Parts: sequence; C-alpha cells; structure tokens
Amino acid sequence: MSDPSGLATPVPAGRDDESTPAPARRGDHDDLADLGYDQQLHRSLGTFASFAAGFSFVSILTTIFQLFGLGYGFGGPAFFWTWPIVFAGQFLVALCFAELAARYPLSGAIYQWSRRMGGEIVGWFGGWFMILAQIVTASAAAIALQVVLPSIWSGFQIIGDDPALTSPSGAANAVLLGLVLLVITTTINSLGIRWMAYVNNIGVTCEIVGVVAVILALLTHAVRGPQVVFDTAGMGDQPGYIWAWVVSGLMAAYVMVGFGSAGELAEETVNPRRVAPRTIRMALTVSALGGGLMILAALMAAPSLTDGRLATEGLPYVLNSVLGNFWGKVLLVVVVVAIFICTLAIQTAATRLMFSMARDGRLPFSATLSRVNPRTGTPIAPAVLIGVSCIAILLVNMGNAAIFATLASVCIILIYLAYLCVTAPLLLRRLRGWPNGPRLTDAEGKPLFSLGRWGIPVNVLAVGYGLLMTVNLAWPRTEIFDPSGQTPWMRWAGVLTVLAVVGLGILCFPRGKTHPKPVTIGE
Repeated sequence: MSDPSGLATPVPAGRDDESTPAPARRGDHDDLADLGYDQQLHRSLGTFASFAAGFSFVSILTTIFQLFGLGYGFGGPAFFWTWPIVFAGQFLVALCFAELAARYPLSGAIYQWSRRMGGEIVGWFGGWFMILAQIVTASAAAIALQVVLPSIWSGFQIIGDDPALTSPSGAANAVLLGLVLLVITTTINSLGIRWMAYVNNIGVTCEIVGVVAVILALLTHAVRGPQVVFDTAGMGDQPGYIWAWVVSGLMAAYVMVGFGSAGELAEETVNPRRVAPRTIRMALTVSALGGGLMILAALMAAPSLTDGRLATEGLPYVLNSVLGNFWGKVLLVVVVVAIFICTLAIQTAATRLMFSMARDGRLPFSATLSRVNPRTGTPIAPAVLIGVSCIAILLVNMGNAAIFATLASVCIILIYLAYLCVTAPLLLRRLRGWPNGPRLTDAEGKPLFSLGRWGIPVNVLAVGYGLLMTVNLAWPRTEIFDPSGQTPWMRWAGVLTVLAVVGLGILCFPRGKTHPKPVTIGE
C-alpha cells in the first residue's frame, strides 16, 4: 500500500490479508536474502517514487534547455528526427534492463546486472564506468544553474558581470552556484531515502506540470506547422546533410540516459520485481514523449529559424520571445526546480552504486563506504564522498568551461559503455539459454516481466545500437571537442579519456580478493 507521495509501507513478512492463502507471503527482505544480501536500506518507495528517480535523472527540462542549441546548430529543424530514433534505441536497452531488474532487484543495478551476466571483471568495469559518469553528470547538471538563475535575476551573478558560461566570470559564478546546490543535495541524500523521495516527488510533479505548460504555451503561439521538422535550414549542405544530422543526434543521446535509476533504488522499493521494470520503461517513455513534443513546439513557435539565435540561445530564447519577460521567468523557475531534482537523483543513484560495490568489498575503504546508518537507513559515507567528488569535478570549470564541456561529453560515452557491459554479456547468456531454471514470480505471485521469444532480437538490436552510438559519441570531431579550433588534440578527448579510464580501472581493480558473494554467471 502507498500514500499519495509515492512512498509505500511494506507488508511485513508473514502478514497476510484475508485474500492471501497460506503459506504466508514472503517479504521483500526474504527475496533479497535469496540473492545473498541482508536488508539494510529502508524499504519505503512506491511506484511514483520509483518512476520519479528515473524521470528526474533524464530531466528533459534541464537537458533540453541546455542542449537544444547543440542539436539545432548542427541539423536545423530536421534534427527533430534524431529524437525518436535515439528513443527507439534506448527503449531496446530499457527492455533488457527491465528484464534484469525483475530478476535481480539490487542496489548498484548496472554493477550487479553486468557481474551476474558477464562475471566479476565485466561487472566491476560496468560499475566503474557508471560511477565516474554519474559524478561528472551530477556536476554538469549543477553547472546548468548558471544558464538559468542570472536570467531570472541579475543578483544571482555574484562574481563579475558576464553571465556567459564561457566567460571567466560566468564560469566562476557557475562553480559557486553549483557548489551551493551540491551541498544541499548531499545533505538531503545523507538524511535518508524518505527525505530524498519527498523532495524528488514534489520536484518531478513540478517538472511534469512545467513541461506541459511549456508545450501548451508554445503550441498556442505557433507561427508555422509541424512540417517544419522536414526543413534542414541549409545545414550541412557540404559534404552532405546526413553527417550533420548524425552529429545533431548527440543532443538526444546526451539527454536520454539515466532511466535505469529505478533499478538503483530496488532495495528501497516495495515489490521491486514488479515496480522497477515498469518504472524503468515508464521513465524513458514519458521523458521521450514530453521532450519530443517540447522540441516540436519550440520549432513551431520560434520567431525565426534563420537568425542564428536558436543555435546560440536555444529554448530560453523561444520562451522569452513568445511569452514575454514575466511568464518566461516563471517557467525558468520551474527549470531551476528540474535542475535541483536532476542533481539530487543522479547523486542518489551514484551513492547506491558506490554502496553496492563497497558492500562486495570492491572499492578502497569498503568497510566505511558500506556502512548504513541504522536510523536513516542511508549509506552516509558514499553520499558525502559522491558530493565531494562532484564539487572537485565542478572546480575544473573555474575559468575553463571548454574543458568541462568536454568532460560532460565524455561522461555520456562512459554511460553507454556501462550499458554495453550489461547488454553485451546478456546477449551471450541468451544465446546459451538464459533465462533458465524455475519460473520466478514477484511478491504478489505474478510472473516476472520477460521478453520471451523476443529476447534475442531485442538484445541484438540493443547491443548494435549501443556500439554505433558509442562510436558516434567518441568520434574525434572538432565541432564537439574543440569548437574554438585552438587545441586540435582535444578532438581525441573522447578516445583518450576512455583509454585513461580503462587504464585507471585496471590499476584499481581489486586483484587477489575473493568476492564475498560469488555468483554463477547467468544464474
């Protein structure tokens, strides 16, 4: 049973209602014990809170406000078509995740799923890629405050007078605003999952209302029809539009990640075998639908498609032009809320991932990082360490926003690599007959989510999509990694960073340590 906030009250083991026949229903903590772990985290999240975790990580208001200009600048209005294509690819991945979430409802989802499908080395690197990516992504989300707050009130420009993120004063002010945000979100994460869920649920509700308001406001001020999505606006005439369009697809690739966060909170969710698979799919689908409509509405309502402002100023330019200063600022306040909950959700997911790896003794200082506060049910040490790490990454932006922009691009590559650490070994397991064994059910006795005979074709397409997108993200493009043209070596930042992360991962891998919870691959 659950309350309107999305938090749920679990039914204790052995307690039945009148309709439940003997024997007594197994509790979720018994289910967790079967996977080799004790119930340490407080289990209180319901369906909406689980959905909110994934939706707020994607945070279309935050990311589309940041990245609309990127997509439009490369592909013109027709960049819209990259959105449904990326959604289709990511939905294939989400279906694979949903099937695994039903069978392995554990914190540290990417790490746990990849190790159970591919073994300890694959699992460790899946967790390693993901945790580094989440730290950088949380810092990137915090930086977004600089794009919005000074536009609402000039008093938020505390350092200097130039709010542009690429200016020295803008970059320094972005660090200050982001630091304040990260301190607040770290504090909330340390207080416990109920505080995090309440704040996140309220924020997600505001963001959904804001997305609907933006779409309706723009559609009621449309100056052209939906056929605008077939207009290339003269982009990429040489050497051909297709290459410009492929680059514009990076915008959608940057946005539609993190939908698996519902799996990260599985040990805090009531009946996670049923809830997590559903909310993983729902978070991505709702985000894709809302984001696609928002992009379409912006293209239909933009005052001009050719004056260059859509590429340089993006969605805020359209809102301010269409709605005027007052209502434009009201919606920007909603964007601030979205940035706040996005940062909070990413930090929460990273905290649970670090806790899960530390619980298995796979990180330095694992004994400290795996300790759960018995009162709050929260792993406080990982929450604090993630917050401090985000702040450290944030300081890179001090006076040098170009490097931070490159780091933000690279972190998405790491997320796609982490996803491949799940989908690729999962495909190999399927080809060898996975899933096998008895048919499992959830806490309500219903069959678990399964792709059935569609498992292999869906998985093949998910792996193919992941490989193609990783190559697209890491391709040494001057436009992405060295837009100023002053540091040619930065074009290779994606490839070099991945090699560096893999090399560092090899050095940090816990050699000679027997895993305390060994598993049979593909069990």
